[in-house]
Amino acid sequence: MIAVIGLVAGVLIGLVTDVDVPQFLAPYLPIAVVAAIDALAGAMRAMLEGIFDDRVFVTSFISNVLVAAFIVFVGDQLGVGSQLSTAVVVVLGIRIFSNAAQIRRLLLKA
Repeated sequence: MIAVIGLVAGVLIGLVTDVDVPQFLAPYLPIAVVAAIDALAGAMRAMLEGIFDDRVFVTSFISNVLVAAFIVFVGDQLGVGSQLSTAVVVVLGIRIFSNAAQIRRLLLKA
């Protein structure tokens, strides 16, 4: 419940305040957001399956964001940043849709 309250508070603060993202972080922010959504979808699935662990969630959340941003950073250094960004979004998108399908099955018992 604390995580949900924190998420709602963070979204509200983000909507109310005008946050400027530094230019050097701008390419990594969308990838980090997609990685965070993947971690949240996995947490929701684990919660519905009754196997949610807050330590696993926090480490998954942080590591997903850092690894995804690092892959894009390496791609930028190699000159193939957009291709690796696309690859990361595709992989995380597949994971998000897979978790969403499992969440639907768990909620609807279908």
